[in-house]
Amino acid sequence: MKSFGTWLRVGVLGVALGLPHAVWAESLADALIAAYRNSNILDQNRAVLRAADEDVAIAVSSLRPVLTFRAGGGYTHTPITEGLSGTISLLAEMTLFDFGRNAATIAARKETVLATRQALIGFEQDVLLNAVSAYVTLQQRQDAVALRQSNLRLITQELRAAQDRFEVGEITRTDVAIADSRLASSQAELATAQGDLAIARETYKLAIGKAPKTLSRLPKMPRTANNLAEAQTVAKRTHPSIRQLQHEVSAAEAGIALAKANMGPTLTGNLGLTDGSKKADSFSASVTLNQTLYAGGRPSAFYRQALARRDIAQAQLQQTTAQIMQSVGVAWSSVEVAQASIAASDRQIRSAQTAYNGVSEEAKLGSRTTLDVLNAEQELLSARTARLSAQAGYYTGVYSLLARMGLLTVDHLQLGIPTYDPDAYYNAVKSAPVTSSQGKRLDRVLKAIGN
Repeated sequence: MKSFGTWLRVGVLGVALGLPHAVWAESLADALIAAYRNSNILDQNRAVLRAADEDVAIAVSSLRPVLTFRAGGGYTHTPITEGLSGTISLLAEMTLFDFGRNAATIAARKETVLATRQALIGFEQDVLLNAVSAYVTLQQRQDAVALRQSNLRLITQELRAAQDRFEVGEITRTDVAIADSRLASSQAELATAQGDLAIARETYKLAIGKAPKTLSRLPKMPRTANNLAEAQTVAKRTHPSIRQLQHEVSAAEAGIALAKANMGPTLTGNLGLTDGSKKADSFSASVTLNQTLYAGGRPSAFYRQALARRDIAQAQLQQTTAQIMQSVGVAWSSVEVAQASIAASDRQIRSAQTAYNGVSEEAKLGSRTTLDVLNAEQELLSARTARLSAQAGYYTGVYSLLARMGLLTVDHLQLGIPTYDPDAYYNAVKSAPVTSSQGKRLDRVLKAIGN
């Protein structure tokens, strides 16, 4: 007797669905690549990251001189003079020394950029996990429809056999009615399965970004970890949420340094050049040291607030780490349960198949009723349906475990496609270019992102 997997691939998918032989089918890797390329969520959060990159450029620019051009004119009429006048001024202002403000700001902004990068990896994991779930669910629903169609044909045959036996007086009308009732129930279950399949197609379209084609059978399972302790160790080191919060703690530490620096003085320089219409040219230069002596306790409040925000970030890091360790444990247990369910379902299928074969033969000899045959067939159908659910749970469970470990990424899965490079845009803007070779490079990066 063929194994259940062979029967499902050949008997159900080839005959029940009546699908033509496909030269090309969409694999899980194809679906993951499409999901990565078509994701609006990733596009949105890449833009969020680019906005965070610009915060570094803004911080860098704050210590550069500000050059201002002014032009003005007027008309004067007095008993002594009358005429037009005009002035053209060029003013320059620059912070000469800020006692650590800018350095702390840049450090905080850089840590925020790194945290946002980790958040982007988290969204990438979500997109890929949704794609896996959509792919596996669609394949499960297709197989479920195939099982229901096979069941419907089998019950139809049982009904015809019951009608033939009734006509020759071997069974009563009750047996025929039972078979007819089971046929109607099978038709209803098939309609439900077909509805579930239609829903799975729409879910697939949303997760992958395009309508599904013929799906390949599920590939070999990716490697996760040898044991739960190893999985949790990897998660603690690589999970994007943990790494994101680590950078947020560092950003909060830089915020403390900034709040402390804000209590100190600032030294600014000013240059001014004015050209008047009546030879009233002037040039000025000045240096100003500004130190706030009293601000109603506001600087101290900002400092204490920065300390509290650091404590918040540290507490969030500890809590998130604990939650991720727990989620890894849950995912690991789910995989083990699914493996056990598959093994149990395989045993149940073998036993149910043997029972069905025996009951069918005994019914032909008159020692079993039509109801016995239908019950045996229903038991076999339930076992096969449970096997499909367990197999789907196993696949999604393994990929969910990968995500909990922080490894469900395009690079780790080795999908072999170009990925978004967060360094390209950051390196183009980190020095706050205006018009230069860096500005031209930025134009190229923006064009590549647009494509």
